[in-house]
Amino acid sequence: MAAYGERKDNSVQSLNRALDMLEALGTHKDGLGITALARATGLSKSTAHRLAATLVERGFVEQTLHGGGYRLGLKYIEIASYYINSLELQTEARPYLREITADLGLTAHLGILDGHEVVYVEKLDILPGIRLYSQIGLRVPSYCSSLGKCLLSGLSGEELHTLMGGCAFETYTERTLPGLEALKQELRKVRTQVWAIDDEEYEAGHRCVGAPIFDYRGDVVAAVSASGPVTLLDDALLPRVIEKVKAAACKISLRLGYVR
Repeated sequence: MAAYGERKDNSVQSLNRALDMLEALGTHKDGLGITALARATGLSKSTAHRLAATLVERGFVEQTLHGGGYRLGLKYIEIASYYINSLELQTEARPYLREITADLGLTAHLGILDGHEVVYVEKLDILPGIRLYSQIGLRVPSYCSSLGKCLLSGLSGEELHTLMGGCAFETYTERTLPGLEALKQELRKVRTQVWAIDDEEYEAGHRCVGAPIFDYRGDVVAAVSASGPVTLLDDALLPRVIEKVKAAACKISLRLGYVR
């Protein structure tokens, strides 16, 4: 039992030292050499080198270009981003959803992809008296929503086929996309123009304009939209809605660390 206790203590000590190393590197964006890293963590150079090698192997730390130092690796940033994005996406997006609602008089949505469906994670309503049948947590088919098209536009051809190849492509209106090939053509336009439209494809008499939100890696992680009846979101208002929604998506993306 004593031997087991000693091994457990050694494991905890190694973990604490590794965490100390990550914290030290987190305050030095240009990295640290092994001598400076050992000094910052109170470790011997041999121990620091051994721990750094393990962290490099796991992707939490990487060597600098010249090979003489270490800095935080992509794995560390990736894990941190999952947590930050889950907390911050709605918080960061909400002011821009308010702007859409206030400036355009339309309902604003924030959505993410879950399987071949879009899930609304935030919604701000327009003025009372004109209501859309949507709510936070509602799921809609991705292929006939502007949010969904934006989210699908971030997938590779193989990923799209895997995700949507078995989709039934149910028809909701006469404008609903009929199948995968039509969706692929639509997504090519979305990638080029960086916005999408649901032009009465899910609900007759209803239009929705969306734009993708990117994270620091350039991946599409969410989308924002402006929705309303065609009597409000008509051809005359459409260009202004497109620009407003694209601007909101761009601002949210920048808040999430995206660099164009």
